[in-house]
Amino acid sequence: MHMNTPPRSRIRLTRRGRLALIVTGAVVAGTAVAVPLLTLDSDAEKKPAALVVPEGWRAGQVYDAVDKALALPAGTTKKSLGKAGLKLPTDAKGNPEGYLFPATYPIKEKATPEQLLRFMVDTADKKFNGAPIAAGAQRNALNVYQAVTVASIVQAEAASKADMGKVARVVFNRLKRGMPLQMDSTINYALNRSTLTTTEADTRIDSPYNSYQRMGLPPTPIANPGEDAMRAVINPPPGDWLYFVTVKRGDTRFTADYAEHQRNVAEFNRLQRRSPAAAG
Repeated sequence: MHMNTPPRSRIRLTRRGRLALIVTGAVVAGTAVAVPLLTLDSDAEKKPAALVVPEGWRAGQVYDAVDKALALPAGTTKKSLGKAGLKLPTDAKGNPEGYLFPATYPIKEKATPEQLLRFMVDTADKKFNGAPIAAGAQRNALNVYQAVTVASIVQAEAASKADMGKVARVVFNRLKRGMPLQMDSTINYALNRSTLTTTEADTRIDSPYNSYQRMGLPPTPIANPGEDAMRAVINPPPGDWLYFVTVKRGDTRFTADYAEHQRNVAEFNRLQRRSPAAAG
């Protein structure tokens, strides 16, 4: 049983992702013509004025983007975590995954990785520590850190903003019934990839993020969720759904009936065989 959804990176690159790639220094189609002209400018070596962190980026992607934005050797930002003094929940055990809040961050002269990471975490704290989030988490027997973890799964799994609440409801329904979450996004996180399909072998990997084999939530968030995903978690619509699959773009099917889900998965697989792009 797979809960496959289109990889978030594909969706994001048609929106904020293109801007993020440009800001962080990557060359994408459409900027290639401008690059030779820019190199003639004496200001070409200056750091960008802002860093865009899209919704759903993993911490590793954020670290790489900060390194590029500040023109630092690869790995510098990750190494700076220990001295950044980030104000994280105790449950996070120093890991900022989930708390590098998606936003546009200004980059000032002499900015350091520690300053940028602190800015992101402080922004997350302001967004997540208000009374509505705490109350919404409590309604679903979660603390705020666990609510952020659910929101990260919703961010990674939902094919659209409209589907986020239903995905959150599936997570809560499964937790309540003592069912494993069986979310492909958690396996993708364990394997540090983004893919549309999960194999039988993938579901057997030994990882605390393997939600096919481990019960409950993964030990940390699996991405950095935005406000829409958090809102979906604290106020999901009522429903009995236990399964979902995005059969093709714009067609995510939620059901409480396993046989119906299997038929939906079979249709997804048929479309994949015919044309991988059609289902994504």
